[in-house]
Amino acid sequence: MLFTSLVFLFGFLPTILVLYYLLPKASKNYLLLFFSLIFYAWGGVSYTLVLIISIIANYIFSRLIHQSTIHRKKWLLLGLLVNVGTLVFFKYLDFFIGNINALALLANHTFEPLPLAGIVLPLGISFFTFQEMSMLWDIYRNPQTKPGHFINTALYVSFFPQLIAGPIVRYNDIVDQINNRIESIGLVNSGIKKFILGLFKKIVFANTCGSLADTILNSELSELSTSVAWLGILAYALQIYFDFSGYSDMAIGLGRMFGFRILENFNFPYISTSIKEFWRRWHISLSSWFRDYLYIPLGGNRHGPYRTYFNLFVVFLLTGFWHGATWSFVFWGVFHGSFLIIERLGFDKVLNRLPAVISWMYTILVVLIGWVFFRIENFSDATFFVYKLFGGGPTVEEHFLKYLDNERLFILSLAIVASSTFFLRLKNVALNIRAKVVSIPLLLMVDYLLIGMMLYAVLYVNSGSYNPFIYFRF
Repeated sequence: MLFTSLVFLFGFLPTILVLYYLLPKASKNYLLLFFSLIFYAWGGVSYTLVLIISIIANYIFSRLIHQSTIHRKKWLLLGLLVNVGTLVFFKYLDFFIGNINALALLANHTFEPLPLAGIVLPLGISFFTFQEMSMLWDIYRNPQTKPGHFINTALYVSFFPQLIAGPIVRYNDIVDQINNRIESIGLVNSGIKKFILGLFKKIVFANTCGSLADTILNSELSELSTSVAWLGILAYALQIYFDFSGYSDMAIGLGRMFGFRILENFNFPYISTSIKEFWRRWHISLSSWFRDYLYIPLGGNRHGPYRTYFNLFVVFLLTGFWHGATWSFVFWGVFHGSFLIIERLGFDKVLNRLPAVISWMYTILVVLIGWVFFRIENFSDATFFVYKLFGGGPTVEEHFLKYLDNERLFILSLAIVASSTFFLRLKNVALNIRAKVVSIPLLLMVDYLLIGMMLYAVLYVNSGSYNPFIYFRF
């Protein structure tokens, strides 16, 4: 079920909100769990069986880790192995079979290829398995952290706002809220506003930019001019940012409506002046997960520079692989990891001395080239597209304005501004004015603006227009 569907907006969400605030406190987690499973089952009942089995297994492991004094580490390792094995089976088995076939055929041309398993990827499996591993790690690291009873554990894993596409919620960050949280009108109000902003970002910015990106990137690459190629990857960069940050904003807003405070997942990554800063601002829940549960356990930067570089390489190799079972995703992760290593080798000092605009241009160039391999899964096609960005390939006389009507040009320009801190600074100015002068017209103007954004988004959804979610496939 999509957050942007009419069924969710006018059926699922109003129903669960009304029931939630009518029921006594003791029943609220049961209600949230029940509706979360319905939400997930909307995409396929078989997926839900995988989710439930995974929840039961991890609940058992969490109890064993907490109760054991001698074998805690063994139970942790077994639990992590089961989670990684589940992820590999559903997400990467065909990738490994395909590569084994390719290598075997190179060695022996008479080799009979192994059949692909053809396993359907359960929605959100990359997200909920990482949350379950977080739970096992947190309980292992801190014996004072107790696993909740089964209903609360199941709710932690399956809570519908962040179940399908994150943010990845840490067990330590949310366990107290699951057991005991306080709802308020102010929190619900801020949640509604956050949800509307996320919905608008997704519907208006991401979908418009995505339609433009698909028009360009799905065409014959050799027939694109350099300017059109740059327009295509710029549109995709804006699409993936507003698609995923919009979903995260909606998830955070929904959490607030039920009394949960989910941490922010994006912090204007496209204003970064280094790749290191970019990863502090982009998909924060994933980058911090890899930092705390992989990079630091591997040794972090505590064992000399070469071990640090190796650890960074491993982390970003797996970051790319986490996103998808293709070599383009792997390259994307290694590409970013390589620039992080280059910056650690001393290039960060050069960036600090350069004018900020130059450092920003370097960062955005690296990010945009990286997005090519993220979007174009065929590695040779992605490499050719990068070649095309820098004037390679056959000369094509095609102007990028051909792809921009007035609506696309306006929304693309607005999206570029919205990816900066311009509107945040404007909001802070408005808040300062409101703090000094109680301005009823200003308050009403903000509310009317939000209502207008909601109505526009609903009309767009009702029209049945282009409306994908990029991160659903992860």
